[in-house]
Amino acid sequence: MRKKFTKSIELLNKSVADEIAALHQYMYFHFHCDDQGYDLLAGLFRRIAIEEMMHVEKLAERILFLDGDVIMKAESDVIPEKDVKKMLDMAREMEDHASEMYNTFANECSKASDSVTKTLFESLVVDEERHYDNFDDELENMDRFGENYLTLQAIERAKTRGGGQPA
Repeated sequence: MRKKFTKSIELLNKSVADEIAALHQYMYFHFHCDDQGYDLLAGLFRRIAIEEMMHVEKLAERILFLDGDVIMKAESDVIPEKDVKKMLDMAREMEDHASEMYNTFANECSKASDSVTKTLFESLVVDEERHYDNFDDELENMDRFGENYLTLQAIERAKTRGGGQPA
């Protein structure tokens, strides 16, 4: 490990843990939205989980470049939430937390003269803010359309599956 980058490696591994926790949580949400027939929301959670996995890859590549070891442990366990509105609230909160955390980490890397890791964290902020906006839009749709929003998704699935026939 390059001693000069000890702090950056620590922050990068904290980020790996956060991203792994997020991708586990979002896949859990994906499974349950899919099970309930909410294809649009299931697809959103799946897509963002994949993006979080890609974040883990970028973070791991940087850790290895800095001669560190990647610690592949989630920061937290999956919270078993099945209520869609609560899922979206939780996801939005997770993205807000990640944005704040990566902004802080970018500033810390700047102070440590690690501009490459700083830039990586800044790019993650952009993605996390976009994820936040996606979840916020879905919450606004639920507020605007109420239960009809979820009902329409379930009806659309039934239509595309031929009125209940397996896909």
